[in-house]
Formats: sequence, C-alpha cells, structure tokens
Amino acid sequence: MPGEPIKELMSRLRDRNSDDRPHVVVCGSDALVYTLAEELIGADRPLRITVITPPDLRPDVPNFDDLKARGVRVITAARLDERAFREAGLAGAAGLALAMPDDMVNLHAALCARSVEGDLRLVLRMFTTGLAQNVRRLFADCAVLSDAAMATPAFVAAALGEVAPVHFRYAGRTLYVTRRTEAADGTVVLPLTASVEGGQIAVLPGDDEAGPSDLVLAEAVGRSAGPAVARRRRGRTRRRLSYRRALRVGMTRKLAVAVGVAVALTVAAGAVLTRYTGVHGFWESIYLTMLTVVGSSDVEPDRRPIAQAAQLVLTVAGVALLPLITAAVVDGVVKTRLARDRGEVFGEHADHVVLVGLGNVGTRILRQLNDFGVDVVSIDVAPDARGVRVAEELGLPVIVGDASQAETLRAASIDTCRALVVVSTDDAVNLQAALHARAARSDLRVVLRLFDDDFATRVQDVFDINISRSVPRLCAPAFAAALLEREVLATIPVERHALLVAAVEVTARSDLDGAPLSRVDRPRSARVIAMRAAGEQWVDWRPDPRRVLAPGDEVVVVARRAGLRALRQQAAAPRSDLGG
Repeated sequence: MPGEPIKELMSRLRDRNSDDRPHVVVCGSDALVYTLAEELIGADRPLRITVITPPDLRPDVPNFDDLKARGVRVITAARLDERAFREAGLAGAAGLALAMPDDMVNLHAALCARSVEGDLRLVLRMFTTGLAQNVRRLFADCAVLSDAAMATPAFVAAALGEVAPVHFRYAGRTLYVTRRTEAADGTVVLPLTASVEGGQIAVLPGDDEAGPSDLVLAEAVGRSAGPAVARRRRGRTRRRLSYRRALRVGMTRKLAVAVGVAVALTVAAGAVLTRYTGVHGFWESIYLTMLTVVGSSDVEPDRRPIAQAAQLVLTVAGVALLPLITAAVVDGVVKTRLARDRGEVFGEHADHVVLVGLGNVGTRILRQLNDFGVDVVSIDVAPDARGVRVAEELGLPVIVGDASQAETLRAASIDTCRALVVVSTDDAVNLQAALHARAARSDLRVVLRLFDDDFATRVQDVFDINISRSVPRLCAPAFAAALLEREVLATIPVERHALLVAAVEVTARSDLDGAPLSRVDRPRSARVIAMRAAGEQWVDWRPDPRRVLAPGDEVVVVARRAGLRALRQQAAAPRSDLGG
C-alpha cells in the first residue's frame, strides 16, 4: 500500500525521538571509521551511533555486520551532503566525526553538516597542518586531528626501544619526558614529578620543587633543519663515500660486462702481439699495445700470421673499448652524482634507523627522529614522495627503490642499523621488508605498520615483530575522545598517572575572560606550557603569567584529569556575577 513507507518512516522517527541517548555520526571510507565506531561502542556512556560510508570501501575495512548486531546503524552515501546527513538523522545529533582520507572532502562535508545542524561537536580528520589551523576558526565547536600525528609517537617510541610513547609534537616542536639531569641546558619546559617527604611522588609540582633525578618535560633539539647544517651533513657524507658502492650505483651490469670483455680481449691480444713481434720489456709492451688500441698501428705484411691476427683483434677491440670506456665514465659520473645528491650513495652507517615509506606518517616519524638526534636512512619507491623533500632539507639520505627487495635494504646498511621502521601504504611491501630484515638480522628491532589490525596482531605473534599495529587502532581512541569531549593533544604516562596535554580556549564572559594567565597555572593540578593569542598562529612557549586573557586565547596545559575538567569549566562557564 502507498501509505506503508510513510507509516514506517513515522514509526522510525518516533522510536528515534524516544531514544534519549546522545546521537553521534561517523563518516569514513577506510579502516579508521570501523575502529572509531568500535571505540564509541565501548564508551563509558551509552550512545546512538550512525556510520556513513561510500558504496565502495577499501579492502582493509572490516565487515560492519558485527557492528550492526551491536546496534550501530550503517548507511551508504556516494556523497556527504545535506541529503545524506538528513537521512542519517544529523539534526539534533551531539557530534559528527568526518574521518574521510581527503581534507577537501571533510571540509566540504563539515560545511554541509553545519547547514543541517548548527549546534554540534565537529571532529575533522586533516592531513595539512596549515589548513587545519584555519579550519578550526570556521566552526564554533570543532576539533581537527591528524591520525598521522597521533600515530607517529608510538612508532618512534618503538624504534627507540621505549616502553611507551612519551613524546609528542606540537606547533613545530617535539617535547619528550626525561630526567632533569639528562635534559640539555635550556630545554626543560615543565617539571612533571618531584620527590617529597615520605618517599612520595608529587605530580605536576611547582617549578622549585623538582630535583635533578625527577622527570621533566623537555624539548628535543637534536638536529637543526637549517640549510647550513644540511650542507655540512652532506659534506660529511661525501667524505665517507664508499667507492665500491658508488661504482655499483654508477655502472649498469650490461655496461660493466661489455667493458670487461673489451678489456680482456685487449690484454690477451696485446700479450700475443708483443710476444710475436720481438718486443722485450714491460714498457715496450704497453707502448705497442696502447698505440695499436688507439688506431696508430701500421700495416705489417712481413709479420707472422699470428702477430697479424693479434694486431687485427687488438685494433678492433680498441675501436669498441674507447667508446665503452667513455660511456661508462659519463654514465657513472652522472648516475653517481645524482644518487649522491639524493643521498643514495653514502658510507657505511651504524646505529641509525632505516625508515621505509615517506608518506604522511613516515614524514612525521622522520622529523621526530631527527629532533631526537637519530640518524635516519629513508627508503621510498616514489622519488616525489612527500618526505623526500623533507629529508633533503634535513640533509638525510634517501634511497629511491623497492624496500621489499633485499638489496635495497642492504644499500641502507640494514646490517648495522638500530631499528627498521616500515610504514608505507602497502601491507605486502611492509611485511616483505620486515621479513627480509629479520632474515638478515634476527636481533633487529622491527616496527611494522599494517592496515588490518587483526592481521597486524597475528603477524606480531607469529613473526615476533616488536610492534605491529595499524594506524586506525592507534588513533581511534583519540578521535573518540575528541568527539565526546574537548580536544586532548596527547597523553603522557608518568608513574601510575596519565597526564593530559590539552589546548583550552577562553570564551567570552567566562571566569578566565580578563583574568591573568597565572590563574590557569596550578601546581599539582594543571600547568601552563604555552599559549596562542586569539587570531594568531604563533605559539608563545614562555608566556608571561601576568598576561591578561581574552576571548579566543588558547592555553596549552599539562594537567591531571580533574584539573583539566576544572579548567574547562573556568574557560567555558559564564561568570556567576552576571545575571541572565
């Protein structure tokens, strides 16, 4: 009957309106959307979850049937527009996570979503850092996250042999946890622990409480990205150049065989000619041979036939040898120079990290390892990969080649490296590179990225890979937390506590509007490490505590959970002395 679809729709709307659980919508096309939905199912409060996916999903995305059985509504839409969001019931929803792997798609979807529901929490996945900073200003309640940025600390920590990722990158700086005695002068940002009476540990103490053995948050300044430093590093690399490796790079196999055959014929024919022409002495033999090679020999009808044959072979071999030598020299010089400029030809490295894959995640890993002063040799199959230019700016060598081939790994000195980090976007290449490296060195620390989390777990168990995780599994908890709460930049495990790094924005008429920055900084609860003025991109890492806060100012703090909760209330709640 024609009225049945309408009745069914009205029934669904009544059921939806009677459900008082907060409604969240998640959009994505890769494994992150599935993992994020899983995290939301396990949240500490009941949620009504709707997932929007395109008709064609990546092969690594798990089947949604088990999520449907747990109450998740899954719909497909070829385009994230107003129609798709209305069908998903976005009107009245509490939050929307846009986790598509394309910045422009997510931004366009966010603008469409705002026209459907203007009052909801937005969480956007963004790869471009500069764009992310500007996008945040377009929406009143918005968090912009990068899965590459969040996953990087875990891979770096595994490469360096740390138990947990105790460092993070914010506003162009890498911050990490260390002992005060191990931090370089002038790099300490904040004390994290202090030993107090009775053998107790105070977390987030005052600046004057921490001792030399206590933990601090410090800035990693191991390497500079300046052009002068890069040039000096390239100079050191050239001085350590291995000529045997340069010869392998600069001469092809076919050319080497042709030159070798021509040289062998020249030597053999020269020996025969000098023997049967009555030449005595080494110099005379070389003299006669070389002149014949370059075509300066005369016709000698009175010579013995064997000498004439040797002379003929020697002349013909010389005709072939000279252009071959010229080709070999030109080809070798050009290829060696190009390879050396790209960093492919270098001396034997030791105690370095071999990094495979220079995409979004690989580029961030490269920067953070460089910040920690670790030598990195990178491999990528694409010469125009995003991280290749970054490596060149840092003066770090890059090998353009297939990491699944054992010879490519040997060229990166896999035998003497401290760790192999494989984070390309191809699971097959990643696994082959890891297994080749493990075959070459059974004790090598291998850090492997795989898109399928279940596959990653099984690979880690079977092949004894040090860490084998998927980026979605590493990042989904942060996306879920950002969707349900305010933005948390990083989590720092300290002793038995978990400290949160968060950026809190001051709103108009809040308790912090017009208050000095010192009101935010509270030892044992929340400590200020930086701030960003309203409308500015520059971050002040040493803000004056007497500075008066204004609406739109963003304060970056390291806080305990209770301290962060109290700070958010201060920054958002209207003043009690203001009526209505």
